[in-house]
Amino acid sequence: MKLRVLFVIFVLRLASGFELAAQSSLRGGAAEAAVYYERGREYMSLEDWYSASESFIECIRLNPAHAEGTAALAECYYELGEFDQALLWARKAHSLARSNMAVANLEAFALIALGRLDAAEAVISDVLAREPYNREALFASGELDIARGRTSEALLRYREAARRYPDDRRLLISLALVSGSLGDTGTAVSFIDRALARHPDDYRVFYYAAYVNAQGARLPQAIRYAEQTLYFKPGYGPARSLLASLRYRSGQYEEAARLADESIAADREDISAWYLKGLSLIRLGRNADALTVLTGAIGVSSDDEFVRAALEETLIASTVLEDPRRSRWAVWHFDRARDYRSRNLIEQALFEYRRGLRLNPYARDRREYAELLRLQGYPARYLEELRFLQDQGLADQTLNDAVEAYNSLLSGALFRRWQVDPVELSRRHWNIAVFSLAGQSSFLHADAGAIAASYIKELLIHDRAISPMNLELRQSSFSLAFRTAREAGADYFLIVSAAENERDISLTGELFVARTGAAAGTFSAFRTGADRLRNAGRGITDRLGASLPFRAGLLSRRQGQGLIDKGRVDGVKAGDVFDVVKKNRPQIANEGIALLYADDDLVGRITIDSADEEVSSGALIRNGFFDRIEAGDEIILQAEKAPSPEGAAPETAANPELRSLLRTLR
Repeated sequence: MKLRVLFVIFVLRLASGFELAAQSSLRGGAAEAAVYYERGREYMSLEDWYSASESFIECIRLNPAHAEGTAALAECYYELGEFDQALLWARKAHSLARSNMAVANLEAFALIALGRLDAAEAVISDVLAREPYNREALFASGELDIARGRTSEALLRYREAARRYPDDRRLLISLALVSGSLGDTGTAVSFIDRALARHPDDYRVFYYAAYVNAQGARLPQAIRYAEQTLYFKPGYGPARSLLASLRYRSGQYEEAARLADESIAADREDISAWYLKGLSLIRLGRNADALTVLTGAIGVSSDDEFVRAALEETLIASTVLEDPRRSRWAVWHFDRARDYRSRNLIEQALFEYRRGLRLNPYARDRREYAELLRLQGYPARYLEELRFLQDQGLADQTLNDAVEAYNSLLSGALFRRWQVDPVELSRRHWNIAVFSLAGQSSFLHADAGAIAASYIKELLIHDRAISPMNLELRQSSFSLAFRTAREAGADYFLIVSAAENERDISLTGELFVARTGAAAGTFSAFRTGADRLRNAGRGITDRLGASLPFRAGLLSRRQGQGLIDKGRVDGVKAGDVFDVVKKNRPQIANEGIALLYADDDLVGRITIDSADEEVSSGALIRNGFFDRIEAGDEIILQAEKAPSPEGAAPETAANPELRSLLRTLR
């Protein structure tokens, strides 16, 4: 019995010893976790997010219930742009500290960045219900408005918050950025000046002051502020990149290239620096060096559309058609075209074939492009492409047989019956100049507007109604663009601008009447993901084309029948009815998009009964007692209610550049 009691006492003491050892171990782990947490906070103060996240991961490994470390790790992931991970850890932190509104706000910011706006709104509403004047929640609410394209509402929200927190650095900068994005440069500068006065030693305020002044085309002031940013924080990458862009915009191309070299030395993956250096060399007339730099940039990021567009434009401008580099770069487009075609993405495939053929018109891949046209139901255009290949000596027996077969097939076509050549007689009835203002730049790519304008101009080349005029894309001011378009005889001119961040792009095309300079319409396109520049450019051209009234010409008439120079390719179909107006009488309206002509100029109507690929015929009905219809008269469709691009809200798409700037404002 005594031995049993002694044994029980021994076991209890042993268990107590194990428990004390475990508690000691836990206390040691918690203490070590606290050390890693403090180390991580130090790294955060230095904005070394990688080292900070490493410390917080170790902190959480040692103490999984460390709420502050979990929240800090979520913040690090947010700063690194890993928003899904930021959301994951923010929610874990929230589960550990339900009353911590800072964690809830971070969850809202991550949800906004991921585009989950309704979920973000629910989180923000919950925070504001508990704390109506929670500063971070007010910031999140403003970002939510901007993400939904409600920039004006965000401005009002920030103004209201600034009344309660008049000296808050982030609020003053946010007000400056939002005001600037709405075109109110004066207000933007006043807010950033207030921020500078309140925070004279904060490098971040000087950085945003440089951006705001650059946005308002105040380049000398912007350069000064960017240099002051680097004085307060030497080697600060964003400020160096901004200063390089400002030097480029000021025409200081050698200095811009030097600063770009510094950025590349600091980070070989800095694609914006490679791009800016290439552009600077182009402006210096060093095209060979520019091609070398841009080729290297493609090696860094093959998907950067701005870099590839700059490289291809330089190749086209500075090399002969037979240059082997043209065919090498064209192959990339042809490979993509075949990939799109295999997935039945016909429009994308056509675009890539056309880009490739622009670089190398003599490529045998033109035959694949022709085949795609045939499959779309355009035999005449297919035959035209095959004949081009014949003329270049690129035909084989199969191609020659196809030419003969389709030549026979089209023997009864409408244009053959009327004995006209639609290729020679086709006319584009709208002359549009495409420009970008030279000072227009974006957060990532200098001259982004000019590259986007070049894309849009090329897309318009394949619009059978619009003739994009061969004028200099980069114009120094609106007044010069107006004068250039007017003197060239344009109907309208389109000024293209771009705003972007790492994932999204927003293009805006402002259309003006070339004769008066008055506004005609505004077209916007927002795209995200791969090929966003191309897709946004297509969005602009599609809206522009849809907004212009249908316009054609009467090629010929035979008694009561007439032939016009538009067909199925242009959307003409049997049963359509068009006005026939005296030649040269329709006038473009002083503002807006419209064609005007007097009742007396309306000489008749034509009802289409046969629509061929590129021409159509129909019955002519005169207007009045006398038959005044003649070949050369204009064919016009006046819609009952023409589409109005101005009818859409001007803030339908979120400004990606503004969103990125606000997201990094901490």
